[in-house]
Amino acid sequence: MSTKFKLCNCNGSMPLDQAAGEQLGAVLGCGTLQVATDLCRHQISAVQSDLQGTDRVVVGCTQERARFDQLAQQQQAVAPLHFVNIRETANWSASGLQALAKTAALLADGTMPAADPVPSVAYTSRGQTLIIGSAALALPWAKRLRAHLSVSVLLNDSAGMTSEPEPHDFPVFSGTAVEISGWLGAFDVTWQQTNPIDLEQCVRCNACITACPEQAISELYQVELEKCTRHGDCVAACGAIGAIDFARSNAQRRKRFDLILDLSAKPLIARHQPPQGYFAPGPDSSGQLAAGLAITQMVGEFEKPKYFSYKEKLCAHGRNQKIGCSACIDVCSAGAISGAGDRIKVDPHLCVGCGACTTVCPSGALGYAYPSAPYMGRRLKTILGTYADAGGSQPLILFHSQRQGSALIDKLGRQARLSQQVQGLPASVIPIGLHHTASVGIDLWLAAIAYGAAGIAVLVTDEEAPQYVDALQEQMTIAQTVLTGLGYAGQHCQLICARTPEALDRALAQLTCGAAPRQPATFHLSADKRNTLDFVLDHLYRHAPLKPEQVALPAAAPFGALAINTAACTLCMSCVGACPESALMDSQNAPQLRFVEKNCVQCGLCVATCPEQALALVPRIAFTEGAKKAVVLHESVPFCCIRCNKPFGTLQMIDNMLARLSQHGAFSGNLERLKMCGDCRVVDMMANQHEAKIVELKPPAAV
Repeated sequence: MSTKFKLCNCNGSMPLDQAAGEQLGAVLGCGTLQVATDLCRHQISAVQSDLQGTDRVVVGCTQERARFDQLAQQQQAVAPLHFVNIRETANWSASGLQALAKTAALLADGTMPAADPVPSVAYTSRGQTLIIGSAALALPWAKRLRAHLSVSVLLNDSAGMTSEPEPHDFPVFSGTAVEISGWLGAFDVTWQQTNPIDLEQCVRCNACITACPEQAISELYQVELEKCTRHGDCVAACGAIGAIDFARSNAQRRKRFDLILDLSAKPLIARHQPPQGYFAPGPDSSGQLAAGLAITQMVGEFEKPKYFSYKEKLCAHGRNQKIGCSACIDVCSAGAISGAGDRIKVDPHLCVGCGACTTVCPSGALGYAYPSAPYMGRRLKTILGTYADAGGSQPLILFHSQRQGSALIDKLGRQARLSQQVQGLPASVIPIGLHHTASVGIDLWLAAIAYGAAGIAVLVTDEEAPQYVDALQEQMTIAQTVLTGLGYAGQHCQLICARTPEALDRALAQLTCGAAPRQPATFHLSADKRNTLDFVLDHLYRHAPLKPEQVALPAAAPFGALAINTAACTLCMSCVGACPESALMDSQNAPQLRFVEKNCVQCGLCVATCPEQALALVPRIAFTEGAKKAVVLHESVPFCCIRCNKPFGTLQMIDNMLARLSQHGAFSGNLERLKMCGDCRVVDMMANQHEAKIVELKPPAAV
C-alpha cells in the first residue's frame, strides 16, 4: 500500500513552503509534496479526492482531525486516514526553520502500519451500582442516579440522614470496615453490619423509637448500643416487619455489584490506578459531578486490550517456596500482580497497561504487547533512519504519554507560537507517544542509541505513579552506566518531570546529547527481551570507543555474575535446582558447579536457597566470549564409599558431615558409617546387630 501525504502550513504559521515540500518528498520517496495553506477549509477538496482511492492518506494536522474524519465518513472512504502533528511538535518552535528533518521523521512514522492486534479482555456491566458514603452525600446521589442505574446505598456514616420516612426507591445498608475487591462488573463488597436495625427492611414507622424505654434508638434509626439493655421491646414493636435483630450486630455482609461510587473522605481503594468501574471523587463537588456523569456511561459490554504477555518458564519469581525476583509485584500500582507459588499471577481485568512490570522484569517473562517491542523497534528505525536521510544530526527521542504528555507538548507548541518566553521543542527532539511512559525500558532505550539516537528522554507528568518514576530512573542509571563504561561520551538517558509548559521548556533546554555508534544498527528487535539486549549490547560494544571486558553495574541490574565462597560450598547443588534461567549447572562427569554469566538475571534465588550462604550476587555486564560459556565456579574430588568404592558425594561434603555429626548419639560410636553410601550404610547396620541402640523410654501406663 502506497502513501499520500497532505501537508499544510496552517495559514502560513509554519515555515513550510514548496521548496520544503520538494525536500520532504525526496526524503519520503513520493515526489514533490504540495504544501497547502488552508487544507481544512478551501483546499479540503485535495483530501477529498485522495479518499476515493485505496492508498493510505497521512494528514500533517491534528487540529482539524474531527473535520477530516467527518469528511471520510461522508465519502465512505476505504483509504486509511492517519494524522501527524507537525505543527506543535516541530514547526511551532524557536527552531522551526531547522525542523525539516524532524518533520520528515514524523511523517515517515505516520506511514507505519497499525500494530498487530492483541487479545481483548471483556467486561459486562448491568448497572448494579453501590454508592458508599455518608447519608448527606450518598442519598442525594442515589436519588439523582436511580433513573439511570440500579442503585444501592451503603452508609458508613449516618450524619445527614433525615428523620422523616423516606420512600424505598433503592436498597439502603449501613456498616463499617468496608472492603472492596474486583473490577467493572464483578465488585465484591464486604462490610460489618454494626447496626441491629436493617435499614433495607425498616419502613420508618418509628414504632421502635416509641417503644424503647432507654431512648437508645435515634431518629436516624441507629441503635446506640452503649445505652441499650436489649430488653426486646423494640423487637416486639417492629413485629412482623423484622427489621431489628440484635444477632445481626457485627455480622459480616457481602454483595456483588457492577459499579462503585465511593464518596468516602478517603478512597476505600487507595491504589494509584484503581480498577475500572470504581469512582472515588471524594468531597469535591466538581469531581463528584464528573464521576456521576461517567458512571452512567458504564452499562453494557466493554473490551480493552490485554496489554501484557507472560512466559511462565522464564519467570524468576520463586523456587521451592523461596522468593527471588518480585520486581513486577513491587512496582504495579494497580494491584494486578500477585505471587502464585513459584510463579506470578497477572489479572488482566485489573491491569491498566502501564507496562512498568515489563520494564523492570529482568528475564523478559513479562512482555509489553500494546504495542510489542518488535513494532516499537520498527518505529524507531523508521524515525531515526528518515531523520538521518533528511540531513538531521544528533536526534533525541522524547517518549511521552498519549494523554497528559501529548497535551503538555501541544500547550508548549502553542505558547512558543505566541510568545518568545518559551522556545518549544528543539529541532533535534523527536517526540514519540506511548500508551504509558513506563512501558518502555532499557531494551528499547539502548536500541534507540544503537539505531543512531544521541539520547533518549522520558517525560513524566503527574499521571505516573511515584514508583514508576523511581523505576524509570533506576533503569536509566543502569543503561547510562553501560554506555559510559563503553566510552560513549555524554548523557544519553534523561528523565523529565514536568507539569507545566514552562517547566517542560526549561527541561528541554537542558537536555544533552551523547555519542552514538559510528554505524547505526540494522537488525530488528526480538519479542524476547534478553535476545534484544544481546543484539543491542553486541552492536554497542563492537562500535564502542572503549573495549572493557566488563562494566560494574548498580544493584538490581539484570546482568551479573556470582561470587562463591568455595570453603563454604559443599556442592550440594541446591542452587542449580533453584536457578530458573539455566545459569547454574552441575556436571554429569564430576562434582562441579558451572555458571553461564550471560543467562544470569540476578534474581537472587540461588543466594536465598544456598544452605551454606556461600553465594553472592555481583551486578556487572561482561563482554567477553567467556560470559557466554559455562565456567567452573567450584569443583571437588569425588568421595567414594569405603565399602563398595562407589562415588556418592564430595570430599568437602563428607568432611562437613563428620564435623557436624561427630557428637550425635547415632553416629558418635561409628563415624566410619558416614563414609559409606546409603546402601552400604544399611548393610553395615544390619550386620552389627550387637550395637547398642538408643530408645526413648516411656513412663508406664496408669492403671
